Amino acid sequence: MALFLILAPFATFATLMMLTTVTISLAAAALVSLGLVGRDLYLGRSLKILAAGGAALFVALLGYHAVAAAELAPNMVRLAVDGGLLVIALVSIALRKPFTLQYARETVDIETSRKPVFLRTNYVLSWVWSVAFMLMLVADAVAIYLPGLPLWTFAASTFAARNSATYFTRWYPKRVRAALAGTPTT
Repeated sequence: MALFLILAPFATFATLMMLTTVTISLAAAALVSLGLVGRDLYLGRSLKILAAGGAALFVALLGYHAVAAAELAPNMVRLAVDGGLLVIALVSIALRKPFTLQYARETVDIETSRKPVFLRTNYVLSWVWSVAFMLMLVADAVAIYLPGLPLWTFAASTFAARNSATYFTRWYPKRVRAALAGTPTT
């Protein structure tokens, strides 16, 4: 459930891009992003780099579309969103605050969150998501430069990258916990 909420602005954007205009897609994604930021602040949670960065990204792109003489092509906007997402993830790692860490700390006790293995696990998860974001960015770039390829190939590669990272995010912490407990993984 939490993972769904974390990715909701990006899923909103991707879904609406298939159904409506760039501006409407960006506006909806910006509203969802700002809603998540507002929700976290209202509940007294920390401001998350992914939520705040996503909100800033969608608001900036929406602002550009509001003042630009011409809209960017949908492929270029997808490229900008996926590139922005990758930059957010990599900056969080460079700042030594992997973006998954903020979400993970809210689900464990303070003692667990201070363990080196907890931090290492979040670095691994953030890197896996960064690779997934990079693969989505590559798919967008290929769509721009090889427009003759079927659209489903890009959608399938994006779906595979995102779902692989989602599966890994659910599996890897369980594996780490099992290894620490000395039990076999399933």
